[in-house]
Amino acid sequence: MASQSNGAAFTRRGFIGVAGGVAAAGLLAACAPSGGGGGGGGGGDGEIKFWNMPWGSPAFNELDEQITLDYEPEEGLGDASYQVIQWANFTQTFASAIASNTGPAVSSGGGTQAFQFEAQDKIAYADDLLESWKGTGLYDDFLPGLIDTLKVEGGYAAVPYNLDMRVIWYNEELMEQAGATPPTDWPSYLEACEALKAINVYGYGTGAGAGAFTGTHALVSWMINNGGGLFNENQEPDCVTPANIEAMEFVLEMVAKGYVDPASATYTSANVESQWEARTFGMGYNGGGLANNIGGEVGPVLRVNSPLVAPSGDKGALFFPNSIMMYTNTPNQASSEAFLTYYYENMAPLWTEGTGIGLPPLKSITETPEFQADANNVKIIEEWQPIARTWAAPGGDALFFGVTTVDGTPAMDTFTQSILGGSTDATAALTRLQTAIEDALA
Repeated sequence: MASQSNGAAFTRRGFIGVAGGVAAAGLLAACAPSGGGGGGGGGGDGEIKFWNMPWGSPAFNELDEQITLDYEPEEGLGDASYQVIQWANFTQTFASAIASNTGPAVSSGGGTQAFQFEAQDKIAYADDLLESWKGTGLYDDFLPGLIDTLKVEGGYAAVPYNLDMRVIWYNEELMEQAGATPPTDWPSYLEACEALKAINVYGYGTGAGAGAFTGTHALVSWMINNGGGLFNENQEPDCVTPANIEAMEFVLEMVAKGYVDPASATYTSANVESQWEARTFGMGYNGGGLANNIGGEVGPVLRVNSPLVAPSGDKGALFFPNSIMMYTNTPNQASSEAFLTYYYENMAPLWTEGTGIGLPPLKSITETPEFQADANNVKIIEEWQPIARTWAAPGGDALFFGVTTVDGTPAMDTFTQSILGGSTDATAALTRLQTAIEDALA
């Protein structure tokens, strides 16, 4: 079934942060990117340009292109062309193409990309498309709450596409060797960490080195698990709260007790996976595709833990609803919507044929025999997806432009590294983070 590459963590979500700040999306390149369906924005001769990312193995884009090119539009509507946009420099690729009106009519992209371009009036809202799906059953096929995560003041900025979940994993063999049981709450998580430490295994496997954003996601997941998060109901940064302080004190306790690898603050995503593979990590937050990414002898013994009950009594974790968006610069909006309807009605093989894409947004795909054969994925959908929250938590789940200040940004890197290094206290670290977010939004 679908897996996710943690080595390309930023590609799943970060659009602005990776490029070094909100201003990056305003970059203008001297020339437009090559390839894709003819000249002019959205496509030539009425053709709909569909740009998609390499969400999985090479088999993903091969099958995705086949699905796209098999599209047979009704009379008067445009055909669809296909182009793969690589994650390397994708921010500049999209920014320059959209600014010069040579971009796609429809695309996926970074998880906060739709909100950046919506703020620039470049997004065609999906309201009419979603309304049309209510009569076909497709609208009701989306997993609970997903569609509303993409609602902004002007309308729906995009359509949910694939889910990048953050869940707690454990190595079943190491837990048995240590005499530990899967944790159910924070105290039992500490107990499991202590048992793993006795066999020289870290119970909080993570990394926050170059490009390794999962370390940050884990910290925010602990906050959300305790009823906290980074933004309030007014979509304002609100980091220094009792729930967040308690969560970061919990992580700092694990650092002090030696449950966290001292080198974690420097680990890349590849380093983190190497530690899981070497059996030096026994538990920790990671992406939903960890077991498939690791593979070999270790992958089959990795298990998804159930969500923990926090001291507040809450459950929750961070997740990223990656999306497909439509652009105002299209040959024909009706053609864009017709293509997306076809695409969503025919995209199930991307998951059922195991191409490596993230978890599906449609209930019907999760109910297929192929999906049900992966117990970890089933557990994620049944137990984690219903309680997962976005960057907007705790004030809401609808994403907005402000989340671009925390998605893969230097401020979040600095915050995470200070916590994992044990070089701060919780309140001071959260206060510095609060100031950095406010400065970015000023």
